[in-house]
Amino acid sequence: MAYNADEKIDIVVGIPSYNEADTIGFVAERVSEGLSEYFPDRKSIIVNVDNNSADNTREAFLNTKTVVEKKYITTGGDVRGKGHNLLNLFNYAVSINADMVIVVDADLRSITKEWIRLLAIPICDGHDFVTPLYSRHQFDGSITNHICYPVMFGMLSTDVRQPIGGDFALSSRLVRYLLKRKWSKSVKQYGIDIFLTMNAVFGDFKLCQTSLGRKIHNASAPKLGPMFVQVISTLLNMLVDHKDYWMSNGINKIRKPKIYGDEKLPEPQELDIDMHYLKEQCNKSYKKELPVISELLGPYATSRINNMFKMDYYNINVLLWTQIFYNLLFQYDNADGAAEKKRIIAALKPLYFARSMSFNYTTWKYNIQYAEMDIRDQALGFATQRYYLWGLYSCRSDINRF
Repeated sequence: MAYNADEKIDIVVGIPSYNEADTIGFVAERVSEGLSEYFPDRKSIIVNVDNNSADNTREAFLNTKTVVEKKYITTGGDVRGKGHNLLNLFNYAVSINADMVIVVDADLRSITKEWIRLLAIPICDGHDFVTPLYSRHQFDGSITNHICYPVMFGMLSTDVRQPIGGDFALSSRLVRYLLKRKWSKSVKQYGIDIFLTMNAVFGDFKLCQTSLGRKIHNASAPKLGPMFVQVISTLLNMLVDHKDYWMSNGINKIRKPKIYGDEKLPEPQELDIDMHYLKEQCNKSYKKELPVISELLGPYATSRINNMFKMDYYNINVLLWTQIFYNLLFQYDNADGAAEKKRIIAALKPLYFARSMSFNYTTWKYNIQYAEMDIRDQALGFATQRYYLWGLYSCRSDINRF
């Protein structure tokens, strides 16, 4: 059935996409099943927010048979970016005065109807933002594992394991708040997920996590391309803009949001990565950025990292990685203009890549429980090394470079 244009819709489920014709129909079916079974008395709609895909994503979505009404919204022309899609979704949700918005990725192959219940129930219970908790291979989500999660835990004192997981639920209150924030170019692209999570924390909204089991999707190895730049520039800009928040928070008060569902997660999706290819890309990027890295980090850290690359032995441990990140964050905060900030992010890329490979070499035979212990230790490292970061701001001298 079709809804009257003036009729209020309670639940909006958005599926952001760009060329996802192969999987979006399956996702739409599971979403419809979840809405019709668990929320039959709520008026709902499934919205594909697209980037004008050229692979029949629109047709695949609209031709999928669902009980719940569907709507297609696209960006114009060559406009790309997940953030653009969610901006369209949030504006639409506000226009119909929706109670909640759920977002699920279009490439999911493990989504079930139960996901919709697990994402929606916390909003019904009064939470404003629901992040996913699912089992992922330790090589999957490397930006999450080595930067976003440690920052959330160590700097923002909030134990949110998947701050850029892609599958979220938001209250109408949070959606309206987000629309009033500044949406930069990077936020309108891959920076959108960390933008949502950090704003929920800085805005003092009520957060929780929900256990969704395994995430099976089109996983990717660590990326040195646009995704890294967009996520990290959003992250760093928000940290700089909210410096008073993390400078004043103590390190012994880590908040763990409530978890819905079973905390014990199943074995994750199998994932193979081409370490030889990753090493080639990392070496190429490191050689390109070496002059800037040497300038930013100073002789000690540069000599240690140079020796690693010469010996083809990646060993950026938690302490070194934490201090590298905090040092570059401090310099990003004090950078003179956009060009200098861009140089700092470019220098961080191969170092993140080397840290990711150091972790991969250590954990490649681990099961998920032991790998998670190492990821947790890294987050604890970011928390305990806050003293190092505070020291940088206290002294503001080149002597702090290491």
